[in-house]
Amino acid sequence: MVSPDDVAGGADEGADAVAESLFVCDGIRAGYGAITVVSDFHLSAAPGSVVAVLGPNGAGKTTLLTTLAGLYPAQAGTVSVGGTVVRNGHPRSASRAGLVLVPDDRALFTTLTVDENLKAAGNRGMSIEGVFELFPKLAERRAVTAGNLSGGEQQMLAIARAVVQEPRVLLIDEMSMGLAPVIVEGLLPVVRRIAEDSGAVVVLVEQHVGLALEVADRAMVMNHGTIALDRPASVLAADPSLIEATYFDRAQEAEHRP
Repeated sequence: MVSPDDVAGGADEGADAVAESLFVCDGIRAGYGAITVVSDFHLSAAPGSVVAVLGPNGAGKTTLLTTLAGLYPAQAGTVSVGGTVVRNGHPRSASRAGLVLVPDDRALFTTLTVDENLKAAGNRGMSIEGVFELFPKLAERRAVTAGNLSGGEQQMLAIARAVVQEPRVLLIDEMSMGLAPVIVEGLLPVVRRIAEDSGAVVVLVEQHVGLALEVADRAMVMNHGTIALDRPASVLAADPSLIEATYFDRAQEAEHRP
């Protein structure tokens, strides 16, 4: 595996990066009961950064995000936000720390309106009107129930509902699921804006690799439950064959390329 230090330029720079990080995952091992799905996951991410987690189906990406959000206990390792360790397997602790997950099924209250979904999730200090600046289409549909929204509008609402919780770390799982590429192309720049405007770390699991690399600072490619490739997104965008080699288990080929 290519380590973050190889990219950053050495152990000293890597240590500095950890010190400046908002979100740190150290040696996460995740799975279900005695079954391990994700092994030895490490991440240090600075405020306002977007990290794309890529990989084939079954690589362990969803298991990773649900574990980071506290929905399942990690088998090993720690998660910390702003230097505070999050209680393992405790979603309320994760929420208090500012970890917010947008799941792949969106988990909306389908019989409630857009306004009602946002009010149910919002923090006292966050203006619901602010999310309508990010998603003007939702302002037009605010009195419509979530179940009557289009797929793209539902995904906007799922992200907006996360934003009103004022996340410090926003975890987005398979945002493009069931959506046309043109809709995803419009949503991903909003994710970039959320990170830049709020200073939150965004960890984005995404199948539209090219679009994800356009908005990410860093990309990690998972295969068989491990991070097989970890590079700046710009490097992978310039040489897509690196990702292809990792997807198809040609990890050594990818690892030894500059």
